[in-house]
Amino acid sequence: MDWMLEDLASSVPQTRHVVVLSSDGLCMAQHGTDEDTADRLAAACAGLQSLSAAVGAEFPHGDGKMKLVVIEVNGGFFYLMAAGAGAYLAVLADDDVDAGLMGQRMRDLVLRIGQHFTSPPRADQQVP
Repeated sequence: MDWMLEDLASSVPQTRHVVVLSSDGLCMAQHGTDEDTADRLAAACAGLQSLSAAVGAEFPHGDGKMKLVVIEVNGGFFYLMAAGAGAYLAVLADDDVDAGLMGQRMRDLVLRIGQHFTSPPRADQQVP
């Protein structure tokens, strides 16, 4: 999966970090960042995903599932996209990134390998 994340980062100039995470905030893959940063981003994304689902539940004709969250801050953009059952794709980019290109490349990546991004729920295991 590393080369696919690298492809996303190299095809969109100004991309800083790319992280694939599970819905419970565990980093599953990363590119352009160190492990500690990827873990912090994954944990923050889990909270953001939960908040977006709560907001989504307020739409009476929707299913409450988050598709895409974009946050603009001084210095850049943050993107979080649903990427399969229980998995998400997160990207941090500089403020001069082409936002349309980023969204398109993220969607392309999710469509191309979305089934590999799936993170099934963990089952409770009984210890004998």
